[in-house]
Amino acid sequence: MGRARRPPERTCVGCMTKAPKSSLVRVTRTEDGGIAVDPTGSAHGRGAYVHVSEACVRAALGPRGVERALRAKVGPGEARKLTELVEGKQGNA
Repeated sequence: MGRARRPPERTCVGCMTKAPKSSLVRVTRTEDGGIAVDPTGSAHGRGAYVHVSEACVRAALGPRGVERALRAKVGPGEARKLTELVEGKQGNA
């Protein structure tokens, strides 16, 4: 009998709690130093994870969240994209 595999866990940069990777959204640093949402979770490069909740996104967009994890600045466009993605996923849930 084989052991049951546990799903991979990641830490949310908003609330700093661990959760299954499938319940988080991945944000990556692009080659030009910007930030992009990675809906597939498989893009190359440095990544950070955040829960699909307004509170976590708000905290992640602060100075100790995504910017620190990715070592990149979050511009207003990227912040808007992440917020819209979360609002869209919450509406579908």
